[in-house]
Amino acid sequence: MAEEKLKLEDLLGNVQRVEELERIDYVAIIGGGIMGQGIAQTIASAGLDVLIVEVDEDHIKASQEHLKLSMEREISRWSMTQSELKSILSRIKWTVELKDVADSDVIIEAVDEDYDLKIKIFQALDKIARPHTIFISNTSTLSLTRIADATNRKDRIIGMHFLNPVPKVPLVELIRALDTSDKTVEIIKKFAAKIGKKAIPVYEYPGFITTRAIVPLLNEAMHILLEGIATAEDIDLAMKLGYNFKNGPLEMADSMGLDEVLAWMQTLWDTLGEPRYRPNPLLRKLVRERKLGKKTGEGFFKYDADGKIIK
Repeated sequence: MAEEKLKLEDLLGNVQRVEELERIDYVAIIGGGIMGQGIAQTIASAGLDVLIVEVDEDHIKASQEHLKLSMEREISRWSMTQSELKSILSRIKWTVELKDVADSDVIIEAVDEDYDLKIKIFQALDKIARPHTIFISNTSTLSLTRIADATNRKDRIIGMHFLNPVPKVPLVELIRALDTSDKTVEIIKKFAAKIGKKAIPVYEYPGFITTRAIVPLLNEAMHILLEGIATAEDIDLAMKLGYNFKNGPLEMADSMGLDEVLAWMQTLWDTLGEPRYRPNPLLRKLVRERKLGKKTGEGFFKYDADGKIIK
Protein backbone atom coordinates (compact mmCIF):
# COMPACT_ATOMS: atom_id res chain seq x y z
CA MET A 1 0.00 0.00 0.00
CA ALA A 2 2.84 2.39 0.87
CA GLU A 3 4.41 1.68 -2.49
CA GLU A 4 1.14 2.44 -4.30
CA LYS A 5 0.79 5.71 -2.37
CA LEU A 6 4.30 6.72 -3.33
CA LYS A 7 3.54 6.15 -6.98
CA LEU A 8 0.39 8.23 -6.72
CA GLU A 9 2.29 11.06 -5.06
CA ASP A 10 4.90 10.89 -7.78
CA LEU A 11 2.18 11.13 -10.40
CA LEU A 12 0.57 14.11 -8.69
CA GLY A 13 3.98 15.73 -8.47
CA ASN A 14 4.47 15.37 -12.20
CA VAL A 15 1.07 16.94 -12.86
CA GLN A 16 1.97 19.88 -10.61
CA ARG A 17 5.23 20.42 -12.48
CA VAL A 18 3.39 20.66 -15.79
CA GLU A 19 0.98 23.20 -14.30
CA GLU A 20 3.88 25.26 -12.98
CA LEU A 21 5.54 25.25 -16.39
CA GLU A 22 2.40 26.56 -18.07
CA ARG A 23 2.72 29.62 -15.85
CA ILE A 24 5.99 30.96 -17.20
CA ASP A 25 7.19 33.68 -14.85
CA TYR A 26 10.98 33.40 -14.88
CA VAL A 27 13.12 33.15 -18.01
CA ALA A 28 16.89 32.75 -18.29
CA ILE A 29 18.87 33.79 -21.35
CA ILE A 30 22.31 32.43 -22.12
CA GLY A 31 24.24 35.15 -23.91
CA GLY A 32 23.93 38.91 -23.49
CA GLY A 33 24.81 40.00 -27.02
CA ILE A 34 22.53 42.06 -29.23
CA MET A 35 20.05 39.21 -29.68
CA GLY A 36 20.11 38.26 -26.00
CA GLN A 37 19.53 41.88 -24.99
CA GLY A 38 16.65 42.25 -27.43
CA ILE A 39 15.00 39.04 -26.26
CA ALA A 40 15.42 40.08 -22.62
CA GLN A 41 13.91 43.52 -23.27
CA THR A 42 10.95 41.96 -25.09
CA ILE A 43 10.25 39.44 -22.32
CA ALA A 44 10.69 42.00 -19.52
CA SER A 45 8.32 44.35 -21.37
CA ALA A 46 5.67 41.64 -21.04
CA GLY A 47 6.04 41.70 -17.25
CA LEU A 48 8.24 38.61 -16.83
CA ASP A 49 11.48 38.38 -14.85
CA VAL A 50 14.63 37.68 -16.85
CA LEU A 51 18.11 36.49 -15.94
CA ILE A 52 20.94 36.98 -18.45
CA VAL A 53 24.04 34.80 -18.15
CA GLU A 54 27.29 36.24 -19.53
CA VAL A 55 30.86 34.95 -19.58
CA ASP A 56 32.35 37.57 -17.25
CA GLU A 57 31.72 40.89 -15.53
CA ASP A 58 33.23 42.91 -18.39
CA HIS A 59 30.72 41.41 -20.82
CA ILE A 60 27.91 42.12 -18.36
CA LYS A 61 28.91 45.76 -18.04
CA ALA A 62 29.17 46.18 -21.82
CA SER A 63 25.79 44.50 -22.37
CA GLN A 64 24.09 46.59 -19.69
CA GLU A 65 25.44 49.80 -21.18
CA HIS A 66 24.45 48.83 -24.72
CA LEU A 67 20.92 47.84 -23.68
CA LYS A 68 20.39 51.06 -21.71
CA LEU A 69 21.70 53.21 -24.57
CA SER A 70 19.48 51.39 -27.05
CA MET A 71 16.42 52.00 -24.90
CA GLU A 72 17.37 55.63 -24.29
CA ARG A 73 17.42 56.12 -28.06
CA GLU A 74 13.86 54.80 -28.10
CA ILE A 75 12.95 57.43 -25.50
CA SER A 76 14.45 60.15 -27.70
CA ARG A 77 12.21 58.92 -30.54
CA TRP A 78 9.14 59.07 -28.26
CA SER A 79 8.58 55.32 -28.61
CA MET A 80 9.34 54.61 -24.93
CA THR A 81 9.03 56.51 -21.66
CA GLN A 82 11.58 56.83 -18.86
CA SER A 83 9.27 54.96 -16.50
CA GLU A 84 8.97 52.10 -19.00
CA LEU A 85 12.76 51.92 -19.24
CA LYS A 86 13.11 51.72 -15.47
CA SER A 87 10.37 49.10 -15.22
CA ILE A 88 11.95 46.91 -17.91
CA LEU A 89 15.48 47.16 -16.52
CA SER A 90 14.22 46.34 -13.02
CA ARG A 91 13.04 42.95 -14.29
CA ILE A 92 16.39 42.05 -15.91
CA LYS A 93 19.10 40.56 -13.71
CA TRP A 94 22.62 39.51 -14.69
CA THR A 95 25.02 36.77 -13.62
CA VAL A 96 28.18 34.96 -14.64
CA GLU A 97 27.12 31.76 -12.86
CA LEU A 98 25.33 29.21 -15.03
CA LYS A 99 23.97 27.50 -11.91
CA ASP A 100 21.82 30.56 -11.22
CA VAL A 101 19.40 29.45 -13.95
CA ALA A 102 18.32 26.42 -11.90
CA ASP A 103 14.89 27.85 -10.98
CA SER A 104 14.01 29.11 -14.47
CA ASP A 105 10.81 27.97 -16.16
CA VAL A 106 12.32 28.45 -19.62
CA ILE A 107 15.94 28.85 -20.71
CA ILE A 108 16.76 30.55 -24.02
CA GLU A 109 20.17 30.04 -25.58
CA ALA A 110 21.27 33.04 -27.67
CA VAL A 111 24.96 32.47 -28.41
CA ASP A 112 26.92 32.22 -31.67
CA GLU A 113 25.91 29.79 -34.44
CA ASP A 114 28.33 27.09 -33.33
CA TYR A 115 27.19 23.48 -32.84
CA ASP A 116 29.91 22.59 -30.36
CA LEU A 117 29.24 25.66 -28.21
CA LYS A 118 25.47 25.17 -28.19
CA ILE A 119 25.73 21.46 -27.40
CA LYS A 120 28.18 22.15 -24.57
CA ILE A 121 25.78 24.72 -23.10
CA PHE A 122 22.72 22.47 -23.40
CA GLN A 123 24.53 19.55 -21.78
CA ALA A 124 25.53 21.76 -18.84
CA LEU A 125 22.01 23.15 -18.52
CA ASP A 126 20.55 19.65 -18.59
CA LYS A 127 22.35 18.88 -15.33
CA ILE A 128 21.36 22.17 -13.65
CA ALA A 129 17.79 22.89 -14.68
CA ARG A 130 14.67 21.34 -13.18
CA PRO A 131 13.25 18.34 -15.09
CA HIS A 132 10.28 20.23 -16.53
CA THR A 133 12.25 23.25 -17.76
CA ILE A 134 12.03 23.85 -21.51
CA PHE A 135 15.20 24.70 -23.42
CA ILE A 136 14.92 27.07 -26.38
CA SER A 137 17.58 27.76 -28.99
CA ASN A 138 17.60 30.99 -30.99
CA THR A 139 19.46 29.26 -33.81
CA SER A 140 18.80 30.54 -37.32
CA THR A 141 20.36 27.69 -39.31
CA LEU A 142 21.34 24.72 -37.13
CA SER A 143 19.54 21.41 -36.49
CA LEU A 144 17.53 21.41 -33.27
CA THR A 145 17.38 17.61 -33.35
CA ARG A 146 21.15 17.34 -33.30
CA ILE A 147 21.31 19.75 -30.37
CA ALA A 148 18.48 17.95 -28.53
CA ASP A 149 20.23 14.59 -28.96
CA ALA A 150 22.91 15.81 -26.55
CA THR A 151 20.35 16.16 -23.72
CA ASN A 152 18.08 13.96 -21.63
CA ARG A 153 15.02 16.10 -22.39
CA LYS A 154 14.56 15.78 -26.15
CA ASP A 155 10.83 16.38 -25.80
CA ARG A 156 11.46 19.77 -24.17
CA ILE A 157 13.85 21.22 -26.76
CA ILE A 158 12.45 23.73 -29.26
CA GLY A 159 13.69 26.56 -31.45
CA MET A 160 12.56 30.18 -31.42
CA HIS A 161 14.28 32.18 -34.12
CA PHE A 162 13.89 35.84 -33.22
CA LEU A 163 14.78 38.53 -35.75
CA ASN A 164 16.73 41.70 -34.99
CA PRO A 165 15.68 44.17 -33.67
CA VAL A 166 13.77 41.76 -31.46
CA PRO A 167 11.55 44.31 -29.63
CA LYS A 168 10.25 45.67 -32.96
CA VAL A 169 9.88 42.58 -35.17
CA PRO A 170 6.53 40.88 -34.41
CA LEU A 171 7.62 37.53 -35.84
CA VAL A 172 9.29 34.50 -34.32
CA GLU A 173 9.88 31.24 -36.17
CA LEU A 174 8.93 28.22 -34.05
CA ILE A 175 11.09 25.21 -34.90
CA ARG A 176 10.09 21.77 -33.76
CA ALA A 177 12.83 19.16 -33.39
CA LEU A 178 12.21 15.49 -34.16
CA ASP A 179 11.25 14.60 -30.56
CA THR A 180 9.70 17.90 -29.42
CA SER A 181 6.40 17.12 -27.69
CA ASP A 182 3.02 18.61 -28.55
CA LYS A 183 2.88 19.93 -24.99
CA THR A 184 6.14 21.83 -25.41
CA VAL A 185 4.91 23.37 -28.67
CA GLU A 186 1.63 24.40 -27.04
CA ILE A 187 3.38 26.02 -24.07
CA ILE A 188 5.87 27.96 -26.21
CA LYS A 189 3.15 29.15 -28.60
CA LYS A 190 1.38 30.68 -25.61
CA PHE A 191 4.67 32.13 -24.38
CA ALA A 192 5.32 33.71 -27.80
CA ALA A 193 1.85 35.30 -27.77
CA LYS A 194 2.41 36.59 -24.24
CA ILE A 195 5.56 38.45 -25.28
CA GLY A 196 3.84 39.90 -28.34
CA LYS A 197 5.17 37.63 -31.07
CA LYS A 198 3.37 35.80 -33.85
CA ALA A 199 4.83 32.29 -33.90
CA ILE A 200 5.18 30.85 -37.41
CA PRO A 201 5.69 27.05 -37.26
CA VAL A 202 8.39 25.72 -39.59
CA TYR A 203 9.89 22.35 -40.32
CA GLU A 204 13.42 21.78 -39.15
CA TYR A 205 15.52 22.54 -42.21
CA PRO A 206 18.65 24.67 -42.71
CA GLY A 207 17.74 28.35 -42.67
CA PHE A 208 14.03 27.78 -41.97
CA ILE A 209 12.05 30.54 -43.76
CA THR A 210 13.54 33.94 -43.04
CA THR A 211 17.27 33.14 -43.11
CA ARG A 212 17.01 30.93 -46.17
CA ALA A 213 15.04 33.56 -48.09
CA ILE A 214 17.10 36.62 -47.12
CA VAL A 215 20.63 35.19 -47.50
CA PRO A 216 20.57 34.92 -51.34
CA LEU A 217 19.32 38.53 -51.56
CA LEU A 218 22.11 39.82 -49.33
CA ASN A 219 24.69 37.73 -51.18
CA GLU A 220 23.57 38.98 -54.60
CA ALA A 221 23.64 42.61 -53.45
CA MET A 222 27.23 42.02 -52.31
CA HIS A 223 28.11 40.55 -55.73
CA ILE A 224 26.63 43.62 -57.45
CA LEU A 225 28.88 45.79 -55.27
CA LEU A 226 31.94 43.56 -55.79
CA GLU A 227 31.49 43.62 -59.57
CA GLY A 228 31.38 47.43 -59.59
CA ILE A 229 27.89 47.67 -61.08
CA ALA A 230 26.78 50.29 -58.56
CA THR A 231 27.80 51.87 -55.26
CA ALA A 232 26.58 50.51 -51.93
CA GLU A 233 24.42 53.61 -51.50
CA ASP A 234 22.76 53.21 -54.89
CA ILE A 235 22.22 49.46 -54.50
CA ASP A 236 20.32 50.04 -51.27
CA LEU A 237 18.45 53.05 -52.68
CA ALA A 238 17.33 51.05 -55.72
CA MET A 239 15.92 48.27 -53.55
CA LYS A 240 14.20 50.71 -51.20
CA LEU A 241 12.56 52.69 -53.99
CA GLY A 242 11.95 49.78 -56.33
CA TYR A 243 10.60 47.24 -53.84
CA ASN A 244 9.49 49.37 -50.90
CA PHE A 245 12.19 48.00 -48.58
CA LYS A 246 12.56 49.88 -45.31
CA ASN A 247 16.33 49.25 -45.44
CA GLY A 248 18.46 48.19 -48.38
CA PRO A 249 20.13 44.75 -48.34
CA LEU A 250 23.61 46.03 -47.50
CA GLU A 251 22.45 48.12 -44.55
CA MET A 252 20.28 45.17 -43.54
CA ALA A 253 23.37 42.93 -43.47
CA ASP A 254 25.23 45.55 -41.42
CA SER A 255 22.34 45.60 -38.93
CA MET A 256 22.35 41.82 -38.59
CA GLY A 257 26.11 41.73 -38.00
CA LEU A 258 28.37 40.68 -40.86
CA ASP A 259 29.94 37.92 -38.79
CA GLU A 260 26.47 36.48 -38.20
CA VAL A 261 25.56 36.77 -41.88
CA LEU A 262 28.79 35.01 -42.81
CA ALA A 263 28.04 32.20 -40.35
CA TRP A 264 24.55 31.75 -41.84
CA MET A 265 25.89 31.66 -45.38
CA GLN A 266 28.66 29.24 -44.49
CA THR A 267 26.26 26.85 -42.76
CA LEU A 268 23.79 26.92 -45.67
CA TRP A 269 26.62 26.52 -48.19
CA ASP A 270 28.12 23.59 -46.26
CA THR A 271 24.73 21.95 -45.69
CA LEU A 272 22.91 22.51 -48.97
CA GLY A 273 25.85 23.01 -51.34
CA GLU A 274 23.97 25.51 -53.52
CA PRO A 275 26.01 28.39 -55.06
CA ARG A 276 23.52 31.08 -54.00
CA TYR A 277 24.62 30.52 -50.40
CA ARG A 278 28.38 30.59 -51.02
CA PRO A 279 29.72 33.55 -48.96
CA ASN A 280 30.78 36.53 -51.02
CA PRO A 281 34.54 37.30 -50.90
CA LEU A 282 33.82 40.91 -49.95
CA LEU A 283 31.87 39.72 -46.92
CA ARG A 284 34.75 37.48 -45.86
CA LYS A 285 37.17 40.42 -46.21
CA LEU A 286 35.09 42.74 -44.04
CA VAL A 287 34.73 40.10 -41.32
CA ARG A 288 38.49 39.45 -41.35
CA GLU A 289 39.01 43.18 -40.85
CA ARG A 290 36.50 43.12 -37.93
CA LYS A 291 34.25 45.53 -39.81
CA LEU A 292 31.09 43.79 -38.67
CA GLY A 293 28.46 46.43 -39.38
CA LYS A 294 26.57 48.68 -37.00
CA LYS A 295 27.88 46.98 -33.86
CA THR A 296 31.47 47.98 -34.71
CA GLY A 297 30.62 51.24 -36.45
CA GLU A 298 31.64 50.08 -39.92
CA GLY A 299 30.66 47.45 -42.45
CA PHE A 300 29.41 48.20 -45.95
CA PHE A 301 28.71 51.68 -44.51
CA LYS A 302 30.07 53.74 -41.62
CA TYR A 303 27.76 54.51 -38.69
CA ASP A 304 27.52 57.05 -35.89
CA ALA A 305 26.83 56.21 -32.23
CA ASP A 306 23.08 56.11 -32.93
CA GLY A 307 23.49 53.54 -35.71
CA LYS A 308 22.79 56.04 -38.51
CA ILE A 309 24.77 55.95 -41.74
CA ILE A 310 27.48 58.61 -41.97
CA LYS A 311 27.15 60.24 -45.38
